[in-house]
Amino acid sequence: MSHVGVPRGTVRKRRSLALLTTGVLTIPVLAGCSSGSEETSRGVPQDIAPAARQAVSDGSTVNWAVDALPATFNAFQADADSATTRIAGALLPSLFPMDASGQPKLNPDYLESAKIIEREPKQVVLYKLNQQAVWSDGREIGAPDFVAQWRALRGKDSAFWTARNSGYERIEKIERGADDLQVRVTFSKPYADWRSLFSPLYPKEITGSPDAFNDGARTTLKNTAGPFVLRGVSKAKGTVTLARNPRWWGDKAKLDTLVFRAVAAEDRTQALADGTVDVADIDASTADRIALARRDRGNNGQPLAHGPGSETTPAAALRSWALAHGSDEEAAEIAQAAREKNRKAVVAYTAEQKGLRDFAVRKSLEPAYTQLALNGESGPLADDRVRRAVARALDREELARTVLGPLGLPAKPLGSHLALAGQPGYKDGSGALGDQNTKEAQALLADAGWTRGGAVQPPKDTKAGSEAEKKGAKGDAPGTEEDAEKEAGEGAKDDKEAKSEKAENEKKAEESGEKKTEQDGEEEKAGKKTEQDGEGSTAEDSTAEGEKADRASEDSAASRDEGLYIVGEDNKPGAHAPARAASTGASAVHVLAPARTAAAQSAALLRQAGALGEDGAVAAQDKQPGGAAGAYAPVGTAAPAPAAAKGQLGKDGKALTLRFVLPSGAGSQSLRSVGDKIAVMLEKIGIGTEIIKVPDESYFKDHVASGAYDLALYSWPATAYPATDGRPIYAKPEPATDGSLLVEQNYTRVGTDHIDQLFDQAAAELDEKAARELMKQADARIWAAAGSIPLFQRPQLVAVDKKLANVGAFGFAAPRYQDIGFKNRQAAGSPADRKK
Repeated sequence: MSHVGVPRGTVRKRRSLALLTTGVLTIPVLAGCSSGSEETSRGVPQDIAPAARQAVSDGSTVNWAVDALPATFNAFQADADSATTRIAGALLPSLFPMDASGQPKLNPDYLESAKIIEREPKQVVLYKLNQQAVWSDGREIGAPDFVAQWRALRGKDSAFWTARNSGYERIEKIERGADDLQVRVTFSKPYADWRSLFSPLYPKEITGSPDAFNDGARTTLKNTAGPFVLRGVSKAKGTVTLARNPRWWGDKAKLDTLVFRAVAAEDRTQALADGTVDVADIDASTADRIALARRDRGNNGQPLAHGPGSETTPAAALRSWALAHGSDEEAAEIAQAAREKNRKAVVAYTAEQKGLRDFAVRKSLEPAYTQLALNGESGPLADDRVRRAVARALDREELARTVLGPLGLPAKPLGSHLALAGQPGYKDGSGALGDQNTKEAQALLADAGWTRGGAVQPPKDTKAGSEAEKKGAKGDAPGTEEDAEKEAGEGAKDDKEAKSEKAENEKKAEESGEKKTEQDGEEEKAGKKTEQDGEGSTAEDSTAEGEKADRASEDSAASRDEGLYIVGEDNKPGAHAPARAASTGASAVHVLAPARTAAAQSAALLRQAGALGEDGAVAAQDKQPGGAAGAYAPVGTAAPAPAAAKGQLGKDGKALTLRFVLPSGAGSQSLRSVGDKIAVMLEKIGIGTEIIKVPDESYFKDHVASGAYDLALYSWPATAYPATDGRPIYAKPEPATDGSLLVEQNYTRVGTDHIDQLFDQAAAELDEKAARELMKQADARIWAAAGSIPLFQRPQLVAVDKKLANVGAFGFAAPRYQDIGFKNRQAAGSPADRKK
């Protein structure tokens, strides 16, 4: 099952650039982080219920859930998706599929050997094909197929609508070797990832002409060379049906037919329960239901202790029965309908649970990782100090535990952008950025000019020579270091003087009916002393800076759920304060205030003005016709934010708030949970977040890819070829002629010339050990640039009919479709019954 925010793993764009020699990122500690011996790491093993082929029966059908029918069968087109990749793996040659450790491994079904036979003056690779390898029409797989695919993908003929040409543009020529079974490929410049080429390999009938390439392979594949052939596609049924290939020369496929069936994520529990599918990627909630179903197998027909109605207490059940059989006919009708609805829900749930008992949950880690992306194109995150502060505020271990811990999977944060744990060359490079450290994060923000009080706007409509201007001329602007010194002096203010000033202010308020002005509210938020109308601040003003960060985080988190409004822009009746404010000469600055605090704030102001009685009731003359008193603050009213805002940082009158875009779909709950935790972590260092939830279908295209975000969570797939596949993801964006940025797949818009240089060097390095070392150096610099923060490897949960073997959570490895089938001891029973 694909996940929201996962760019297509099969579509890789890459540009060819000369080796870059300028703009090297200078990081003093990088040498120690990217050098040394390779780190030993263990990946989570695959979970596929392995069985020897002789233990698997011949025949039957397996239904495998996919998200949707593939938009195309051409894996090299832009709209190729996960279904394209899965189906192509059963139909077409893959010369070097990944093994269980994430390494490319020669596929003996197609190759006898493949190796570099010359390095100078040019790199030459010789492929020796399996002499039995043929296309489904009987033609031998040979050099003409290699030549046609190279010409289609090398990027020189724009008539071919291809989304990637990685590596093919480096090929100079392809020739027949000593015989028809040998293919000799000469490169114009060295290419370390040559094993990534020609997988999948299409027949020349598809890649030989633009028409066949662009349109012919979208809806069908007439000529294939895998253990299965394409029997048919039914849009009405949402199925792609594969049948055993009679010309297959390798191990015979155990299944007669393999059906890929489109089933939406939210429908998979039902599809599993009623036997529509035998294999399906699932989420944690479905996995929990399967575990409960297997646990309840021996309950002898007793009511389930979970599901609909399970939380109904005996008292509630008795009351429901009494209402349903009572004399009040209307109440009885409503109660009877509710009881019937609940009864049907219990019956349906029980039936589903019974069907789910036949399944097991296979668990591993998916070959993909989730990252926090920081958009560095503009705004606060264009400053690398702010990006590093965000990264240093994250407790990545806690985030990993949130997702992986409940599933019983290792909850260790990922330490590399270019390899996953268990792959050769994996090394934790996060030391180039540093571990979680709140003080260091705060210091980075301070160095970037973001300070407490910096979000307070200077008074507007102030006349020349006014008190505010004089203070500004003295450098007494909010958010400066002088504020802290003033606050310390104000904290020592004499109690007697404070009481005297307070009494004078209250007396003045009683006489004129005035409330505190906007400036007072701002001064409380900034935690500093100001002068207004020739009078000093109250004692309460000098204590505002004492608010604690933890309490601030709680208040701000709650306010995110309530929403924000702008004081004075509600246009509600009874907003009569402007006249009062004008009489004082105070400016009416509009300040954002959480709606949940408006009533309490208004009540406090009215109490201070003597407008409340002893019992807290509002005097009749102060009631507003537009709604409850205090629900709307009048224009010009000071609107002190909750404690969190007092701790939030700002600069030049603007608060440090980041747009955090998250998907809103039911299947993205774990992603939103991670996002909420990240928001709380950032609040602790004074960074606010505006969480924006958008539909799953528009999340990546309309927000991440377009750059309409500050923070986002999405994933990248693992690769055995980081120099090739990682290059477009982390390439430095280049300006286009229209002023926009060419970002390739670098949706964070953060990159450096030196990172590009390291990728280019690694792609041309034929020594595998040296190439891996270059990738470690590139990874360290990607960490230091802080555009992408890897969090954890994604969980892989697959529901599988417990009688099936050699299928489940594959981890890194590509499936061997010919080995999948039902175990022998069930050959005479269930498998035949499960044919669709």
